[in-house]
Amino acid sequence: MPHALFISDLHLSEETPTTRKRFLEFLSGPAREAEALYILGDLFEFWVGDDDIPTPFNRKIVDALAALSASGTALFIMHGNRDFLLGTAFASACRATLLTDPTELTLYDTHTVLCHGDTLCTGDTAYMTYRKQVRSSAWQRQVLALPLEERHKMAREATDMSSKAKKGKSAEIMDVALHTVTDLLRKYEFPRLIHGHTHRPARHVYHLDDHSCERWVLTDWTATRAGYLYCDSEGCRAIPLP
Repeated sequence: MPHALFISDLHLSEETPTTRKRFLEFLSGPAREAEALYILGDLFEFWVGDDDIPTPFNRKIVDALAALSASGTALFIMHGNRDFLLGTAFASACRATLLTDPTELTLYDTHTVLCHGDTLCTGDTAYMTYRKQVRSSAWQRQVLALPLEERHKMAREATDMSSKAKKGKSAEIMDVALHTVTDLLRKYEFPRLIHGHTHRPARHVYHLDDHSCERWVLTDWTATRAGYLYCDSEGCRAIPLP
């Protein structure tokens, strides 16, 4: 049966060899049987610019994604909060389409909206301020003009700062804000919503204005868990990887 797969939050890096191995096996296995693969952000732990594609680690991932595209699976990639500097050169190298956040589509006759998920966490005001800064074209031009080595240093420092900041935040603040979710569902006329970011995989159902809406939260990938969302004309289901 025709179907599409959805993943997010792999946070690939040199320090996550198990996740990388699992991802490469996924690309050569289940992903090749799908009509499309949607990666909804944070494929990488960080991305400092498309001029870093030749790095051996990055090149291996890019080549594997390009091979998937060449096999006939359409590839769609959305920016996350860690790899928002992925650009057109990366997309071209992978033979992928970069998606805007949010993206609205009809998926096997079901009205669906895709997003990374960070824009739903409006209770985390400090992060939302940071997001606005790093998503500005002026900030990105300034950073991308820096030497590659300096950008790598900045990325490592930002990752460390993010980890420390999370320890001082409540779980509720780092999760989606219910009013933001319901506002989005109403704005897009009650679609099915698929996103990642929160690392809280689940299926939620909302009853709004006489409509029933699904919200699927994708799993993050770690050394101990990974998986994908499988969607076809009969609906969606979460499938864990061994």
